[in-house]
Amino acid sequence: MRKLLLLFAFVFSLTIASGLQAQEFDGAFGFGTVKAPAATVNKQGFPVPSLSGGLYPSFSGIFRFKHHIGFGGEVSWRARQAVYGGTTTGFGSFAQPYRPIFYDFNAVYGSTFQKKAGFDVMAGIGGEDLRFYTPYYTCGFTCTNYQSSNHLAGHIGADVRIYVWGHAFVRPEAHYYAVRNNFEFNDVKPWRVGVSIGYSFMPGF
Repeated sequence: MRKLLLLFAFVFSLTIASGLQAQEFDGAFGFGTVKAPAATVNKQGFPVPSLSGGLYPSFSGIFRFKHHIGFGGEVSWRARQAVYGGTTTGFGSFAQPYRPIFYDFNAVYGSTFQKKAGFDVMAGIGGEDLRFYTPYYTCGFTCTNYQSSNHLAGHIGADVRIYVWGHAFVRPEAHYYAVRNNFEFNDVKPWRVGVSIGYSFMPGF
């Protein structure tokens, strides 16, 4: 989690620096949740939990250049660990605490209307990082108490920006992740929906 946040912070800082010469840059922080099919049983007869639910904070940044074309990126993670395979109580029960993290990098098309509202549509690639936590730490370059299962993902998304005060906006949004080989969840393709609060840096706005 720390590595992803540091990576995003680095990209975010480069974005701000480059944004001084860009037509427009949006930075935002938000909250949302993930929508996916209900829990099922896999081909081997084992129960598979649902990815649905939980609170997902997010950070995002979007550049828009001339002709409304740009690029952006975001990261979102489950605020509290979920339980995979059962409950954490009860003798003999199988249960593994885990946390999904979604991230993506996109080509973006967006526009702003009359300084009051705007929209963005985006498509790109990213990933799903499933972190399964253990009661012990493993140390290498850093010390961690989890094992990661990483999956490549395609991503499409859309949002609507509503400017509530000057350059500050509220942004309802929806994101779809086509996760490759998402076998931990029967190849589920999840949605993430939420609302972000952000600020637009744009000359002449």
